[in-house]
Amino acid sequence: MADRHMPSMTPHLVRGALLSPFKRPRPNAPVPPARLVLQNLRVDLAHLAGYERICGFATGSDALPITYPHVLGFPLAMRVMASRPFPLPLLGLVHTSIEIRQRRAPDATETYELTVYAEGLAPHRRGTEALVVTEARAGGALVWASRSTYLARHRTTGGSPSAAPEPAPSPSPSPSRNAGAAKGPLPARAEWRLGGDVGRRYGAVSGDRNPIHLHPFTARLFGFPRAIAHGMWTVARCLAEQGPQGPVYVRADFKAPVLLPGTVTYAADGPAFELRAPGGNPVRRHLTGEVHPGDPDRV
Repeated sequence: MADRHMPSMTPHLVRGALLSPFKRPRPNAPVPPARLVLQNLRVDLAHLAGYERICGFATGSDALPITYPHVLGFPLAMRVMASRPFPLPLLGLVHTSIEIRQRRAPDATETYELTVYAEGLAPHRRGTEALVVTEARAGGALVWASRSTYLARHRTTGGSPSAAPEPAPSPSPSPSRNAGAAKGPLPARAEWRLGGDVGRRYGAVSGDRNPIHLHPFTARLFGFPRAIAHGMWTVARCLAEQGPQGPVYVRADFKAPVLLPGTVTYAADGPAFELRAPGGNPVRRHLTGEVHPGDPDRV
């Protein structure tokens, strides 16, 4: 196969949007068994630089930002979630958590093989979640893998969905998950003022043009008062401050939407980090996470 750069997601977005009204999600529905594989993928360095700028990573590094393989694999994930056999509607689907295990720092000039598949569904008190796995290999060796959960909000026996989804427990949570939240607010490190165009700018480099992120009008169609930031932008922005490279384990849970425009506080202490609304009593957390350098196999 010839060398490939990141493929377009537009056809899958259109197909997923057209199929969405006909899907009735339920946690016991089967998921597509196929694994999608993209071989001989090379990183577009200009695209990478644009991603680094919007997410706050230093540009010009030989290593890919830890969240960038997610962007490389997202067209395949979109193809899975937009397919006719996938049981959840693509429109309004919300990313609720991600685990990343990086074996080593992926080089920006390497050639990669990406594999993406849906591992299964799980019930959530606000709907149904899908678990999607992405793997990146170089030279036949696994260098990076992630497990993401995506929530389709719908009525359940527990009541109607809310505009601020909360993630269900991961099938393989870390013992210290949400440790920062359990001990109270982490020390504030920075405050970021976010423009109303953050969702559109990140959508342009990630290809994730879910309407909940783009404009107030399209976000209101799915129950949000304004456009919300991409979960993967919020975690990437936090990890740009943390700066993890080499072997590392990362977990992030998306707790509440970040409305755009808006202001958020980045806080961190040891392995724990969070993104929260400034001030407030009680504290409103948008994101909680942890980073463990040197320990990609942490469970």
